[in-house]
Amino acid sequence: MKITLSIFFVASLLITSSLASLTISGGGTGAVAPAPEIKDGAELEKWCGGKCEVRCKEAGMKDRCLKYCGMCCKECKCVPSGTYGNKHECACYRDMLSSKKTPKCP
Repeated sequence: MKITLSIFFVASLLITSSLASLTISGGGTGAVAPAPEIKDGAELEKWCGGKCEVRCKEAGMKDRCLKYCGMCCKECKCVPSGTYGNKHECACYRDMLSSKKTPKCP
């Protein structure tokens, strides 16, 4: 009985640690996609508009969020995934500051 319980315990630990490492590594999902080979113009505006809609969908002041997200996207040509955080995916977006030295991009 003790051997069976010990084997079951060790097996469950191995399975749990494998699942945890898969979850932490992300399995390659959720990475930010850089803007396609678009330099500027209507295509970039359309691409940024779609990405900023997703980024700002839960914002309290959606119009302001869309404005600044669009400005940052046009300059950086990337927008972090999700509605908040993940700025490590786009260093330019993360590092842009307002004149008051606060983060410019939502």
